[in-house]
Amino acid sequence: MITFNQKQYNCPLEMTIDLIGGKWKVLILWNLAEGTLRFNKLKSLFPDITQKMLTQQLRDLENNGIVSRKVYPQIPPKVEYSLTEFGKSLMPVLYAMNKWGTDYICGNS
Repeated sequence: MITFNQKQYNCPLEMTIDLIGGKWKVLILWNLAEGTLRFNKLKSLFPDITQKMLTQQLRDLENNGIVSRKVYPQIPPKVEYSLTEFGKSLMPVLYAMNKWGTDYICGNS
């Protein structure tokens, strides 16, 4: 058993899937790899995601130390999201997933 963030996992893969699994988290991380983005920019990148779902996914990523949230004290509020060092460490995994997908598509066209 592995314990991470007060949760028990049977193996590291189970933990990884819990941290970045789902339709939106990987896509959010992929876009944040380009640099810091504001909430509305992220929302515009994913027209099918609801504001509530984007907020929830970003909150999960932030709570797990993968994404950093910076709030500027101004009106209207300005909030920026970026990858933490821990989040950046996931990029080789995402690049490998992207390459696998590209190879699969090209091999089955």
